[in-house]
Amino acid sequence: MTESGGPSARDNAIIAPGIDPRAIVHESAQLGERVTVGPWSIIGPKVELGDDCWVGPHVVIKGPTRIGRGNQIFQFSTVGEDTPALAFTGEETWLYIGDHNVIREGVTIHRGTAQDDSRTVIGSHCLLMAYVHVGHDCILGDNIIMANNAGVAGHVRVGDFANFGGFAAVPQYRSVGPFTHIGGMSLVLKDVPAYMTVSGNPAAAIGLNLEGMKRRGYDSARIDALKQAHKIVYREGRTTRDAVATLDALAEDEAVRRFQQSIVESKLGIIRPRS
Repeated sequence: MTESGGPSARDNAIIAPGIDPRAIVHESAQLGERVTVGPWSIIGPKVELGDDCWVGPHVVIKGPTRIGRGNQIFQFSTVGEDTPALAFTGEETWLYIGDHNVIREGVTIHRGTAQDDSRTVIGSHCLLMAYVHVGHDCILGDNIIMANNAGVAGHVRVGDFANFGGFAAVPQYRSVGPFTHIGGMSLVLKDVPAYMTVSGNPAAAIGLNLEGMKRRGYDSARIDALKQAHKIVYREGRTTRDAVATLDALAEDEAVRRFQQSIVESKLGIIRPRS
């Protein structure tokens, strides 16, 4: 009740199940079924949250943002904020997040810019640990793990099942292939082909991500094919063009084709071993 004896705004508010009365949810936000929003969180206009999402306390979600079902977003995360890129002038841009992701404490994810495709995209089943940053116009695939304080700047592409160690950093316009491992505290200045492990500052190619292959259930024949492909590219002194052409003989294997294609599509050149 107010001091005058009448009902307060909170008394009159219709609070949806799971929405803490101390949260602020804009009237235009669209929330699915069984959504939980914790105290002091802010869900802004043009935000869509799918079914079974859990948003902890002190989270800010700004639109236009579309988030799929079954996501968990922990405290102090900022999702869908305007990018600080100087080229951004307030135009409408988007953030799309898939299903069943875990976004831990203090993560920052920015929407896209009109200078690219006006969108930032994160796939499904990803784990972004504390204080991870995903910059504007990044496209992340599925099943990606980024450990604490790892970050990707604007316009970065990351393939499925990529794994980032803590404090790893990828500047703008780089590409990180699928099934890769980026060592902790690494600075990635070139494109990372599929299945590679890189580490260091600046990051250098260490070898294949064999542990990742085992976890994905790759059989010995596929691993042997990738080892042979790796040798052609990294151990025989070939130019990149010659190595890619030589890989055609092994390209009947899907994984080798993926490795080959990630090299062909590189725009900045691939990471090489340290001299």
